[in-house]
Amino acid sequence: MKTGNSCIIFSQKDQDNSQKLAQEVKHHEDNIKDLNSHVNSIDESIHHLQGELKGCHSSSMAVEEDDTIIFTNTEKQVTDQMRLLEETAAGVICELKDRHGSMLSTLKCTKDVVGIVASLGRVADDNLSRILAEYLGMSTMLAIVCKTLDGVQALEYYEDATIDKNVGLHGIAPTIGRILNGRFIVYCLQNLRPFSGEVLSGDSQKRLALMDPRLPNGKFPPGFLGFAVNMIHINDNHLSRATVDGRGLRETLFFTLFSRLQVYETRKDMIDAIPFIGDGAVSLDGGIIKCNGLFCLGDRYNFGIRFPITDGTPNPLKEAAEIEQKIKLMEWKKQMLFADIQREEALINNVKCVLKAKSDRYKKLINEEHSNKELMKNNSKTDSPRYSGSIFLHNSLSIYFFKL
Repeated sequence: MKTGNSCIIFSQKDQDNSQKLAQEVKHHEDNIKDLNSHVNSIDESIHHLQGELKGCHSSSMAVEEDDTIIFTNTEKQVTDQMRLLEETAAGVICELKDRHGSMLSTLKCTKDVVGIVASLGRVADDNLSRILAEYLGMSTMLAIVCKTLDGVQALEYYEDATIDKNVGLHGIAPTIGRILNGRFIVYCLQNLRPFSGEVLSGDSQKRLALMDPRLPNGKFPPGFLGFAVNMIHINDNHLSRATVDGRGLRETLFFTLFSRLQVYETRKDMIDAIPFIGDGAVSLDGGIIKCNGLFCLGDRYNFGIRFPITDGTPNPLKEAAEIEQKIKLMEWKKQMLFADIQREEALINNVKCVLKAKSDRYKKLINEEHSNKELMKNNSKTDSPRYSGSIFLHNSLSIYFFKL
């Protein structure tokens, strides 16, 4: 009876200790999970930076080939090109902006206009600018972007299902010597379905937290440079204040235009990655996949209106050096995280060893308890005083060692 009570008391204490140790193991496993999540996040950031680095190097090579023309696609040049398209809505808007500037914010038909698609984003590489413009097409590149539905309706009025050419953008065009002909596209930010996920933490450009394609081994597909929506550089004033509810152009306009369009270095890289492409892809050497099963073949179109390239007078070599420094810092952070993971794994192994030792000891005591009971059961059938003394001595020793 005493032996059984001792075992119950011991097992309860041992179970309590084991539960605490099991909780400790879970705590360390959760730490490892968080650390691995940080490592994956850093890997993605490094990959995006490596894509930007390739863009800087290609831009630097262009400068070395012809140092008289560093960048031929500045924001002003893009605006000037659109102004030449005299009978387009984009041309009228650009001409009005050039002539009247700040007055556009007071005119009823233009006060809600954010800008033209081609002038609202910049990219780091001319090849990227060219392929994205070709992917979107001329009508989209020249599309007007308005904040609200009221702003869209103010651009054009109707009378008996016919456009009233005396008001709206049609009415103001003749005042600057223009005539507006044909259709034009207008994006209303208020009515676009925005990106529903998160933005990258600590990213000044507020890039979207999209899930990068991964091979079965966890690596990125060869040549994958990133998502087009995250490779557009946006002015600070449009990053978070483009809509009345505080959303930026990346979450609204550019996510609508590009969705999860992937960018690859070469056409071969893009074709090899088809199993991982969901919303289309482009390559810097001219490959275009619009969507699953739709390929754009043939000679590249010499597209006139493109996205401007970075800021006015960029320095690709300086930018490359800064990016390389960021990559080194992130690699160092990764090493620190790996060291933390190794420490957590060592702590888990130590706790598991203690748990195993406790488990082995408990099993041994249970077996001894069971053996004693069987021995007592068998010997109770014998009436001999000699056996009774042996049983008493065995039980006394069992209790003594059990207490130890």
